[in-house]
Amino acid sequence: MRLPESLRVYASSRMLAILAMGFASGLPLALTGATLQYWLAESQVSLTNIGLFALVGVAYTLKWVWSPVLDRAPLPWLTARLGQRRSWLVLIQVLLALGLVGLGAADPAVDPWRTALFAALVAFFSASQDVVIDAYRIELLGDEEQGAGAAATQWGYRFGMIASGAGAFALAELWGWPSTYLVMASLVGVGLVTVLLTPEPAHPPSSTRPGFAAFLRGAVIEPFREFALRPRWLTILVFIVLYRFGDALAGGISTAFYAQLGFTKLEIASVVKIFGVIATMAGIALGGVIVFKSGTGRALIGAGVLAALSNFVFVWLAYAGHDLGALTAAIFVENFTSGIVGAAFVAYLSALCNLEFTATQYALLSSLAATGRTVLASSAGWLAEQLGWPLFFALTALAAVPGIWLAVSLAGSASAQRLELLERARPVGLEQPR
Repeated sequence: MRLPESLRVYASSRMLAILAMGFASGLPLALTGATLQYWLAESQVSLTNIGLFALVGVAYTLKWVWSPVLDRAPLPWLTARLGQRRSWLVLIQVLLALGLVGLGAADPAVDPWRTALFAALVAFFSASQDVVIDAYRIELLGDEEQGAGAAATQWGYRFGMIASGAGAFALAELWGWPSTYLVMASLVGVGLVTVLLTPEPAHPPSSTRPGFAAFLRGAVIEPFREFALRPRWLTILVFIVLYRFGDALAGGISTAFYAQLGFTKLEIASVVKIFGVIATMAGIALGGVIVFKSGTGRALIGAGVLAALSNFVFVWLAYAGHDLGALTAAIFVENFTSGIVGAAFVAYLSALCNLEFTATQYALLSSLAATGRTVLASSAGWLAEQLGWPLFFALTALAAVPGIWLAVSLAGSASAQRLELLERARPVGLEQPR
């Protein structure tokens, strides 16, 4: 009897809205990442330049810079009619759809600079959307619904990644890349319709026209000042940047690796974009259990070691070549361990947030987490060209060592002990950092 009652929360209209917004968050990421990467490789763009395309995602690293504006500044006309969160989401999602249309119309073989420009715009609007959706979700749900809301966000996010991954690859095989990106632009409408049908959430009101100085102090300075007063705060920030660097370096060029091994779009769609996402979700579920049983500190260390070792399966795949069974095994190992480490890492980021400054602090921490995937991983293509695939992937495993060492250091610190207490209070959110 208890099980149906406990599951009833997932059938609420608010939870369905969170699921759809998770889809909206997950949709754009691959369209400027792995999906675009295959298009570039197919267009004979060099590995070095493909690696540099990771820099278009720098918006995910810098979104904390403009997050206070999205959090507090009203939009003319729209905010009065839709509210603070909904007005920004409507504007951002319209611009995001237009950016995807422009990206699909670009030809990376003829004008890679135009492709990079539209990819950067899509990443900017996507990162901005994430900031508002994070705040929307937290404010829309009550305390007792936050856990279910986190799960709904995860599932929606993965569905969005399947659509822009496997779905985009299958469509590109049939219709080509320009038409595929048009379809992806239309799917932004899922989030847009959801926002228009969902009421504005309750959130702490800000004073009317408080002045720039007051806005700067309350929205920008206080969240950072509060964090900077914590023990070993600088070490924590360095750890966040480096913890998943090995995974980011490997992922920054992995789709081009599959393409060079001769795997087709449909093979990548079925194995990497569908089976791989399912393996990741299974890993997330196990990672959550590990965090609950052993605590965040131990989970971070163990998961970090597993993730580093999993990169060696790509060394094996490089020698195996175009073997669908080998690809399936490699993807399972890498994505399953990635899910485990992701659950531990997100639990860490979530517990670090002060509930008074949730939107800005989470934007800052998740931005730092994205640094490895964007700025630091931009050298992946050049390294792969210089070292060859086997040695490159061996290097990505070693690149995880500094982050694991910092995890060991922080696990026994006062900061980690404080984290364990915060973790038992109320998680802010469990979506993957973007």
